[in-house]
Amino acid sequence: MEVTVAIDCMGGDHGAHVTVSAALDYLARDPQTSFILVGKPKALEDELGRTHAPTGARLKVRPATEIVTMDEPPALALRAKKDSSMRVAIDLVKSGEANACVSAGNTGALMAISRFVLKTLPGIDRPAIASILPTLKGHTYVLDLGANVDCSAEHLLQFGIMASELVASVEHKDRPSVGLLNVGEEDIKGNEVVKRAAELLRASGLNFYGNVEGDDIYQGTTDIVVCDGFVGNVALKTSEGLAQLLSTYLREEFKRSVFTRLAGLVALPVINAFKRRIDHRRYNGATLLGLRGIVIKSHGSADVFAFGFAIERAVEEARSGVLAHITERMSSIEKSAA
Repeated sequence: MEVTVAIDCMGGDHGAHVTVSAALDYLARDPQTSFILVGKPKALEDELGRTHAPTGARLKVRPATEIVTMDEPPALALRAKKDSSMRVAIDLVKSGEANACVSAGNTGALMAISRFVLKTLPGIDRPAIASILPTLKGHTYVLDLGANVDCSAEHLLQFGIMASELVASVEHKDRPSVGLLNVGEEDIKGNEVVKRAAELLRASGLNFYGNVEGDDIYQGTTDIVVCDGFVGNVALKTSEGLAQLLSTYLREEFKRSVFTRLAGLVALPVINAFKRRIDHRRYNGATLLGLRGIVIKSHGSADVFAFGFAIERAVEEARSGVLAHITERMSSIEKSAA
């Protein structure tokens, strides 16, 4: 299936230098993809000129006169910057010119603009941010990671349904397991919202594992972990901080003396293999799940290698037809409840 991806080339910490290069790299790898590069014409022309990449049927440029900054209030970006690279890229998904959009820009603005332009899928109250985290068994999908600080039990149920269809579509996995993040595995644990969400998930027909705890995320106990955005974002940022701490400690220990430096040289192949396994760049690309269009949020500091994985996530979701699967599942649930 041919897929067209709109790239917000001006978003993120590095702008067009990273986003254009990543699109060109992916273009060379996948002959069934095409890209619409959205951004300020001068910046895009300079980058394409530097790489000697000609535009054509598979590589088009769409001008945008404004940029949404990383610290800009979402409401201001939505109201005042209707010709921003972010807004134009999302509009291309709305019009059908693109099958998906990828941006490394301001997360709050991306969610606000995407929700305003694309709207939510039938039966979905709120979109959620879903991302992949590495585990001992491979990886797991976690949502919500910050879009919805306060959630009802019904929202958590919707997150579970959407993520289940996402994993089933992209991973080709029948009935992926769903865990509900809680302070204990027992049914009596948690607040009233989580307890009610567990009841709804258990009766939903999903492959509901039950409550899972924080350590279950990286053990890979379930294919999907559902939580509200407050808990999910804290868990994500804590994990990132721990990874940085361990990396720093490891470097410090190997630099402690001549002997530890020699030990570091001997252990270098193992260290490099370890770094590859936990390289956060390989898991770059969070899905704004629940919208009437595919929008992928890349980390703002992503380099070319990492941004390429965000593009790959967008292409995979477009080809898998995940939006149609979520819509079909929500429709069947509504019919059975009627």
